[in-house]
Amino acid sequence: MKALVTGANGFTGSHLVRELERQGYEVVGLVRPSSDLSRLQDCSLSLVKGDLCDRATVEKAMSGVDWVFHTAAYVEIGVVNAQAMAKVNIEGTRTIMETAKQQQVSKVVYCSTIGVLGDTKGEVVDETFTRQQQSFSSPYDWTKYEAQKIVDEMAQQGLPVVSILPSGIMGADDPHFGQIIRLFTEGKLKFWPARDRATGIVHVDDLVTAMIKAAQLGKPGERYIISAGEMKIGEMFDLMSEKTGVPTPKEAPQWLVRIIANVLTPLGHLLNWQPPLSRERVHYVYDRRVRVDTTKARTELNWQPRSVEEILNELLNQQVKSTS
Repeated sequence: MKALVTGANGFTGSHLVRELERQGYEVVGLVRPSSDLSRLQDCSLSLVKGDLCDRATVEKAMSGVDWVFHTAAYVEIGVVNAQAMAKVNIEGTRTIMETAKQQQVSKVVYCSTIGVLGDTKGEVVDETFTRQQQSFSSPYDWTKYEAQKIVDEMAQQGLPVVSILPSGIMGADDPHFGQIIRLFTEGKLKFWPARDRATGIVHVDDLVTAMIKAAQLGKPGERYIISAGEMKIGEMFDLMSEKTGVPTPKEAPQWLVRIIANVLTPLGHLLNWQPPLSRERVHYVYDRRVRVDTTKARTELNWQPRSVEEILNELLNQQVKSTS
């Protein structure tokens, strides 16, 4: 069996490549010419370098493959180039799906996000939920929603594609939450906003397992929500504090966080700089809450992820080992 992984050098993509190779699959990776390939050290995959939107490049990468895993995406919240994001997330997805249909690939797995469901306002929803939010919270929210529409339309046209909708993805080499854990263990994280906000997470390796199971067992046209569960931010820090003895961060005043975000956002646009706080980031922290039910993935895909507590303990232990 031969599989193509788009965005093979990324966080999720690289973990997927390693697991596919471990299971004996032949892997092709589609990456940008300028991509950092350090995550793929010791991997034996074949690389095709080029633009995700270039049909000739995608056709070359997809030649002779049985499965396509589309993980490539422009992921960022805050100050972003919306036009560049749309090209990658929307047009890139269109190119992948149309080429897969043309090449008669036997299965496509698209890595979407629970964000396409929109703000559920704290209601726990499953794959049958119809998005109620009319506006979009960010260019990322908009571009992933439009990309999902393309995937759904291609499924209706007969493309055997399955959509995986993960919550927050974590892992030892996590480029986002991993930095937070590092700062916490070093005692440098004194304040944090919205400690009472519950957030859903999934370990990257459990996500990878779900994606491979989706290729094997998933029904074409179906969506599968992927999350280990949720926990309040404050509870996460309290758990880590108990394990390490490092004091848990104090609650940052919401009014102060919003003022800082309102000041830094225009500066970020002016200086082409990604500030640590922006209006979009604050919106996601305080105003938007997506809660999900993962029963479908657990039953139809026989997916059994590690718990939120196990994920945090594992990441914390790895961080402590790396600094000792």
